[in-house]
Amino acid sequence: MKRYFIVVMLMLCTVAVKAQQDAQQSQYMFNGIYINPAYAGYKENLNLHAFYRSQWTGISGAPQSMSLAIDAIANEGNVGLAFQLSHDRLGAQTNMAGYLNYSYRLKMNQEGSSRLAFGLGLGGMQLGINGAMLNPNDPEPNQPTTTQSVILPDARVGVYYSDNTMYAGVSADNLISQYVNIKDYAYIPQPKPHFYLTGGVLLPLDEDFILKPSVLLKDDTGGPTSLDLNAFLILGQKLWLGGSYRTGVKLYNKPYLQNGLTQLNSVIGAAQFFPNESFRIGYAYDMSIGPLRNYSSGTHEISIGFAFGGKPGRMLSPRFF
Repeated sequence: MKRYFIVVMLMLCTVAVKAQQDAQQSQYMFNGIYINPAYAGYKENLNLHAFYRSQWTGISGAPQSMSLAIDAIANEGNVGLAFQLSHDRLGAQTNMAGYLNYSYRLKMNQEGSSRLAFGLGLGGMQLGINGAMLNPNDPEPNQPTTTQSVILPDARVGVYYSDNTMYAGVSADNLISQYVNIKDYAYIPQPKPHFYLTGGVLLPLDEDFILKPSVLLKDDTGGPTSLDLNAFLILGQKLWLGGSYRTGVKLYNKPYLQNGLTQLNSVIGAAQFFPNESFRIGYAYDMSIGPLRNYSSGTHEISIGFAFGGKPGRMLSPRFF
């Protein structure tokens, strides 16, 4: 039954939708560069962060993804620079991408604690498929039997605003790769643009407790729209405890999607620990509450972050967004 389920999932991803979706993250709020190049330089120090995600454990061929990014500021904090690498695997498909990101950060107050940033990322991706892993009952004439890969240029843009109490951002990626002709690689899905809308606030409850609700709306023109509703309780700026609810929403009509698709809803529990201002480690567990709950043992995600140096005093420390 599990084997049949995975075959159906892969067929939906590679044949019906014909689109390469970006990997999902549950701890995106600690890895902002992954979804928005304008986030580069936000923490105003040399910052290294990474994550690893194993999705739908217990199902053969389930997604696995990882990302590594480093960012810093230049020109007295008015410029942010970042380099990002990511690697995703779904069954026989792989996606490796790298971007150089630049953000120009406008001061919105004299102290510089309020900034409006405009970001641009340039890079490329290598999409591949291992034909040896495809074993259908009725092979198609052009089905690959060996590994195929193609390298595509790409660009991403974003806008990001933040101050000491709130943040908001909008971004888009796969802006060039969607136009590159890859018809010679019929089994490699064509990337489609993704659009992200994020926002969050800090709500102090008392001296040692802060509530941080946030939201992420993710849409792409090749698949369903997803909505994350998140909330963290920050305890003494050392421990973050919280969770999320993820579901699909219908913003507009997508006639290319199969009718009657079941929403892959999930609930997420997450914790972040800050031993000091320079180090962070986090863990998230996603539990499906839809049809997948009978097949999967859940999703595990680990993230870490290191900060080096910086100029204290202009913004809250540690940076909450």
